[in-house]
Amino acid sequence: MSTITQGFLDHKIFSIVSEVAESLSVRAFVIGGYVRDCFLGRPSKDIDIVVEGSGIALAEAVGEKVRSNVSVFKNFGTAMLRFQGIEIEFVGARKESYRRDSRKPIVEDGTLEDDQLRRDFTINAMAFSLQKDDFGALVDPFGGIRDLAAGIIRTPLDPDTTYSDDPLRMVRAIRFATKLSTAEQTFTIVPESLESIARNRQRMEILSKERIVEELNKMLVTPKPSIGFKLLDETGLLDYILPQLAKLKGVESVDGKGHKENFTHTLEVLDNVAEAEMQAIAEGTLKDYLFEDGVEVEKVRTEPNVWLRWAALLHDIAKPATKRYDQALGWTFHGHEVVGARWIPKIFQGLKMPLNEKMKYVQKLVNLHLRPIALVTEEVTDSAVRRLLFDAGNDIDDLMLLCSADITSKNPRKVARLKSNFELVKTKLVEVEAKDAIRNFKNPITGDYVMDLFGIEPSNVIGQLKEAVKNAILDGTIENNFEAADAFMRERAAELGMYPVK
Repeated sequence: MSTITQGFLDHKIFSIVSEVAESLSVRAFVIGGYVRDCFLGRPSKDIDIVVEGSGIALAEAVGEKVRSNVSVFKNFGTAMLRFQGIEIEFVGARKESYRRDSRKPIVEDGTLEDDQLRRDFTINAMAFSLQKDDFGALVDPFGGIRDLAAGIIRTPLDPDTTYSDDPLRMVRAIRFATKLSTAEQTFTIVPESLESIARNRQRMEILSKERIVEELNKMLVTPKPSIGFKLLDETGLLDYILPQLAKLKGVESVDGKGHKENFTHTLEVLDNVAEAEMQAIAEGTLKDYLFEDGVEVEKVRTEPNVWLRWAALLHDIAKPATKRYDQALGWTFHGHEVVGARWIPKIFQGLKMPLNEKMKYVQKLVNLHLRPIALVTEEVTDSAVRRLLFDAGNDIDDLMLLCSADITSKNPRKVARLKSNFELVKTKLVEVEAKDAIRNFKNPITGDYVMDLFGIEPSNVIGQLKEAVKNAILDGTIENNFEAADAFMRERAAELGMYPVK
């Protein structure tokens, strides 16, 4: 029997699930994202199977047949297995109802129709039949295939019901509009749904920060994340999620002089970073540095770095707090990079994000994001480049990518000039790094060596001598090797009345 979905279920796993389901006298369907992505022509290795019966029982039977381990999650009534590089999740068809004070549903067994009714959007409610008599037939009660073709995000039920029941769906609607949009087709949320999101925005208060951030992270690694943040602002959700970002909006004028609209600028920088990073990934020019068994390993980046995107989103976050008007200079934001870096831990803590090296990476990039720009507008000295390399370390390439993306202006000649000068800075970085190996600088002089040489106990003077050596190397006064550092350190020690005891 030929269907309009012919060819979408060619993988061996689908015929196996069909056969096992028949032996158990249950009906099974492929549902959700895999079906949507088939029609969009997007690769997908995650398959959701909904069963009119026990999803766990079907998963265990399929696992036994294909000799694959099955992970069972009894609290959720789901099970998962992997087969030939594909992850398949099984769940029993169910219907749901909600209490006003919780997004956790009351779940009952149901039919395919019940299960489709509980889905968030029409494009995610489509299913492929795995029954032998109509294998591959599309089950689409809400016109999801039509909405997919039109680039529409729409809820199967009344949007007020959908969003009030589970307010995370409001963020998911925006995430799907962002993720699915391409240069060829823009996905939009239907007006009545956008209006419903705005009406129900207070329901965001019952959501966990972790679930919200999970959606934001998926939004950030899309090709054009600004789509999502504009929609979050338009619907009022941004005030609940990241009010500091919302405060970037607007332009203030004094004596007819206005500053740059920082919210729009931030989103432009974010998109610039996304485009530049994806191009660099395609070219294989970005590296990540990971520790494996205590050893640093360099790997070519193959996926977007969500923390680089966070740095782009937050790089000017403190501009409203540092905004001043100077009669001679106009509008200034002096120190916004320092204040912004100081805010990062509090922002991460408020969103329940990790407070580890990922947070410190974002903090570092926010703190340093003006340094390369300063080199563009001033004389590019070896000393300034060494200090930039020292402070940025292995994150120098991401920092340079962010700073290049930060060059925005309505004047194309100005942008072209700054971009050209920026290339000179990048060339200088390569030259200085090759000559002086500063990126992963380690002081040739250790505290133990100083104490042993001069026969002294731990004291502040040891730090002073090491700092003097570090600055001499970064300033180019001495070469970055032990012999030069040792000679310089002995001279400085002699000025302090210290002489070797050996």
